[in-house]
Formats: sequence, structure tokens, C-alpha cells
Amino acid sequence: MNLRSFFLFALLPAAAVSAQVSLPKILTSHMVVQREMPVHVWGSAAPGEPVSVSFRGETRTVKAGALGRWSVFLGPGGAGGPFQMVIKGVPTAMDGSAAPEQTITLDDVLVGDVWVASGQSNMQFRMSQAATAAADLPHAGIDHIRLLEVKNRASEYPLEDLAGVTLDGWTASTPETAKNFSAVAWYFARDIEQKEHVPVGVIDSTWGGTVVESWTRLTALGEDAALAPLFVSRGKMIERQADNLLEEAEQAKEIATAKAAGKPIPSFPWHPLLEMWAPGQLYNGMIAPLTKMPIRGVIWYQGESNSALERAPLYHRIFRTMIEDWRKQWGEGDFPFLFVQISNFKSGPGEDWAALREQQVKTLELRNTAMAVTIDLGDPDNVHPTDKVDVGDRLARTARAVSYGEAVEYQGPVFRQATPEGSSLRVWFDHARGLNFKNGAATGFEVAGVDGKWAAATAKIDGTSLVVSSPDIAEPVAVRYGWANSPECHLYNSEGLPASPFVSRE
Repeated sequence: MNLRSFFLFALLPAAAVSAQVSLPKILTSHMVVQREMPVHVWGSAAPGEPVSVSFRGETRTVKAGALGRWSVFLGPGGAGGPFQMVIKGVPTAMDGSAAPEQTITLDDVLVGDVWVASGQSNMQFRMSQAATAAADLPHAGIDHIRLLEVKNRASEYPLEDLAGVTLDGWTASTPETAKNFSAVAWYFARDIEQKEHVPVGVIDSTWGGTVVESWTRLTALGEDAALAPLFVSRGKMIERQADNLLEEAEQAKEIATAKAAGKPIPSFPWHPLLEMWAPGQLYNGMIAPLTKMPIRGVIWYQGESNSALERAPLYHRIFRTMIEDWRKQWGEGDFPFLFVQISNFKSGPGEDWAALREQQVKTLELRNTAMAVTIDLGDPDNVHPTDKVDVGDRLARTARAVSYGEAVEYQGPVFRQATPEGSSLRVWFDHARGLNFKNGAATGFEVAGVDGKWAAATAKIDGTSLVVSSPDIAEPVAVRYGWANSPECHLYNSEGLPASPFVSRE
């Protein structure tokens, strides 16, 4: 203990120096704890203070360590509830006498499945903004769906607790609590609760406009030398910060002048906050504090901010690193990681959404991953399409197949390979039962010869494969589909799930 700390302790009354037993912000009344896994409860207290936790007829006691941290695991159990969880501490005064017992009671605790929903603005997109909000919000009172929204926080180092949560913790889904929650996550939870008949808890940890590297632990990024360009980009961003601040000051003057003159407010290009794009900092502030809580899996919707020409080619490598490292930090093995492929949008020439989508497809190499294709759900003129119910439904389908073992088709046609067939290419797919062109429109196909020049092509369905050709390419060697920022795509399977855009050779 340093001299300053010694004098601070000396000034406190003897019975007051013991720390109060406390819990992290993720553990509150109305929460869901993961079924069939040990129930983890942790927090802080005075060093050496005994802390007991009682839940479902079981009580475990542990002493806080030298730094005041304590942690206890209770036995696993099946879905059910509501239950009460009681945490008790017996602080000790400096004179060695026992202080009054401290008790924290968590009511209405359910046991079911916990999912973390993360990513950028299309996952953050609120229920109240969804096209189906007027029809669905009045029926959002579903007690077995519990919601927790994490407040935005970037940090230079991993935090032990969240900076804050909305509504002071977990809450049951109601029209009022659901309206400001992630629409995709809510629709996902509704589908899972209806199909699996278990309580579902969703933790919304999202921040609009963010890049994947900000959600990835810094050490994990640094261990891959191929990701060095990330740190070059970060350095350039920091070096431009002074100019950005001057630019923002000038923009503020222009806005003030326009307001004073009663003229329309000018618009300016959006610039991300320096900390929200910092490698590792959103992991530190918004994911690290969650990793002590057992979960069923993760749903993810992000990628738009990584679509810049210099960023897109690295996406698969970063995304794979992030998934593998999250699994490592949670320590649960290869839990399901289900993600949304970015949709269609008329972005500018400085972005390559087609390449980013292909980078996302490559991530399916990882075990227990699945991708919800949304190429048909976007709004070419709005980066935030309002159809979130179908996105949530498609994500739920992936969960039902990958996590819950249901025999349900969860994926549209996925490119497998292209083989030469005379002056054509035959294109083979997985998940291709009932291959069809919606409205009969076979659009978006191109082929290329050995010179790498692409030409528009026609495509004909032959069972579960396509025959693709172009009069301009006598001997095609490569094929691609939907290869544009905002393509027109109509290829589906019999379940009404769209094919992912693809390229046979990049």
C-alpha cells in the first residue's frame, strides 16, 4: 500500500472500509442465464470477504481475492424459471468485527438461451424504424424474451465491467422496451422463442458506422503480420485528425450562418470518431465485459464500413481472427457464429461491396458459422433498409439448423464450382434444391475468358446447376454473379432463399 492510500484508509471509520458486495452490470433482475451450462456469478467485495450465491436450491460460498474480485460457478440445469438469485456478503471491519450482512436479490431470473447481437448500424437499427414496426410492436409483450442493450464505449484496455446499459439492466420484451432495441435481434429472438419454446435473452452490443477491426482484440490482430495494413490505416487516420478538427470547426460556422440566415442546413461527409475505428477498442469496452457470461452464440451484422477499396481485401482475415478469438475469450469452444451478408446499395466508386460479400462467404470455412444472404432485401438508395423481419427470420433459420439441429433449409444456393462444358460453363451449387429464377429473370451473370475481360452472360437452369454462356466469350474460364455494389439478383432455391453473389475466380 502506498503512503497516499495509507492515509486515505486511516481517515475512514473502521466499519466503513469494507467494500460493498457488487455485481457487474450484465447481472441484474430479469436476466436470462444459459441453460445446460454452469451458471457463472462474479463481482467485487472487500478482500477476503466471504460471498455466497444461492440459485435453484444450490448455494456456493467463496472468498474475495486480494484485489476484491470473487467468482463462483453453480451447477447447470434445464430451461425454466422464473427463479430468484440471492448474493450475500459478510464484510469485516478493520477491527475484525463482523459488519451487517449485505444482500443482493435478483428476481425473475430465467434459464434459457443467451445470444449476443453485435456489429454496426444495420444490427443497431431500432424496431421503431422497421417497416413492420406498426404491426409488430403492439404484440411485443413476450415475457420469455429478455433484452439488454449495452451503451457505447471505446477503451484502450479490456474493461471488467460495461460502461453502462439502458433501462438499468435486463428487461422483459414489451412494446415500450422493444421499440428502441435492435430490430434484427428482436425478430431473431421472437423466431427462436416460438420455435424452440425456451426463454431467449439477447445482448445488444452494437455501434453504427464501425469497422470489424475495432471489435477484434488488439493482440489477436497483432499476431497476424498480414494485418499490418490496418495499423498503417490507423496511423494515417490519426495524422489526419488535426485537419478533420479544423474542417469540423468550419462546418459548424457554415451551419450557424445558414441557421441565422434562415437557409437550409448544409450537409457534409460523415467522419467516424477516432476511437470508434481504433483497432481493439470496441472489443475492450463492449465485448470483453461480456465474456464471463456463458452464451449460446453470436449473431453479427457488419461489413459496410469495411467496404472501402483498401479495406475490403482484408475483411475475411480480420473477421476470421475476430470469430476465433471471441470463441477463445469466452472459453466455450466453437459456439455458433451467425452473420448477415451485406445487402445491395449504390455506394460510390471508392467502395467494393461485391468483394466484401465474397470475403464474408470465405468465412463459412469456419466450423459452426452460417450466413444469412440479404442481397434481395436491400434498398439501393438507403444503406439502412427497413426490412428487418426477413433478416431476423433468415438468421433464425441458420440458428435452428446450426445450433438447434433442426432439419431446416437455412441457406440459399451457394457456389461450389464451375466446370467447362463446350462454349459454356456449368455452375454447381450447394443448397440448390428447387433452383429457380424468381419472376423468370436470369440477370446478373457474367463470364470471362483467359484475358480476364468480363461479358454479360445468359444462364439456364438444369436441375441443381446452371449452364452459363456468352456469345462474346468462345471459351469461358470464369463466371460471376451479382458482382456489383447494387446488383439485380433473382436466383433462389425452393425455400425462397436467395443465392449469394459469387465469383469462380477473383
